[in-house]
Amino acid sequence: MGLSHFAMVNAHPEVTAMACDAGGFLTDVLEKNIKAPVFRDYDAMLASEPLDAVLIATPSRLHGPMVRAALERGCHVFCEKPFTLDWRLSEELADLAEAKGLVNRVGYHYRHVGAFGEVARLLSAGAIGQVTHVLAEAYGPVVLAPKRSTWRSQKGEGGGCLYDYAAHPLNLLNWYFGTPVSVAGSVLAPIFSTDVDDQVMSTLRFANGATAQLSVNWSDDSQRKMTTRLTFIGTNGRIFADRQECQIYLRKAVEALPDIPQGHSVKYTTELTTDPWFYLRGEEYSHQIGDFVAEIRGEAPSGVPNDFRAAAQTDRTIAMILEDQAGLAAPPRPVSRRPETPRKRRFFGLL
Repeated sequence: MGLSHFAMVNAHPEVTAMACDAGGFLTDVLEKNIKAPVFRDYDAMLASEPLDAVLIATPSRLHGPMVRAALERGCHVFCEKPFTLDWRLSEELADLAEAKGLVNRVGYHYRHVGAFGEVARLLSAGAIGQVTHVLAEAYGPVVLAPKRSTWRSQKGEGGGCLYDYAAHPLNLLNWYFGTPVSVAGSVLAPIFSTDVDDQVMSTLRFANGATAQLSVNWSDDSQRKMTTRLTFIGTNGRIFADRQECQIYLRKAVEALPDIPQGHSVKYTTELTTDPWFYLRGEEYSHQIGDFVAEIRGEAPSGVPNDFRAAAQTDRTIAMILEDQAGLAAPPRPVSRRPETPRKRRFFGLL
């Protein structure tokens, strides 16, 4: 993602970019192929360059201190997800960014996908009435065999499937419903990994009365790439959304939504997505970088809430799942019993 983001910002016509990476291979490649300055030390770059903004795409453990260092130097910050591995730190950094009036974004790109944005509009208008149940899923082929550990598969570095994969559908649920009021039945289980979870299941309850079941597995090679999908059931119908489309069923038409008829209808991401004026890789990635740069230049925010505060909600939700799973995993308490009195042996005879 670091290399991908660099390609986008380096191609942006209003950005002069430079790169920083501690790894020798990547910096060697960059130095041979680009004209932009390449640094190997982050703090040295911050100290020597008059930067307007910093884009951070490093192992998750490093996000917190790198974001703080940039904010303290007055830089606007875009950070890849997950924001941090500690929701309290995420809240602190959101407070700091807001106090300094700095633009801050986290790379939850699904918020820029047209179908998921349509879900936000429909739910806000009460399309399916009272939402009673949600199924939030994400599957993909990341860890498919026991193998040498990487930072993504180390609990203290990347956080495993929960932080890396489940964070996406959780972030969408936070967008629609806020932070859950309770979490129960959480299971974080390995399949091939030894230090982290490869699949995550949990049940979340929200203040509006909705219950959401989370089902995520990054060891599923039936999917060619990551597949995220959400199903909403309500008193007036049903909504299904994934990267490609938003399917809607309404028992009765809703006055606030004249474009959505009673019965079944489908809207495709291609018709729901506004073409970005600056494009590289995909509409959602281009939009989030384009919006970040535009807001730094003083333009009005895009209206897609993917700032530090929103990401901190997701970090808090992840912490609730971990706390719940830890409670379920605790050994049962020993039960105190009085010693049993030896039973008398009785003999029965038949006369």
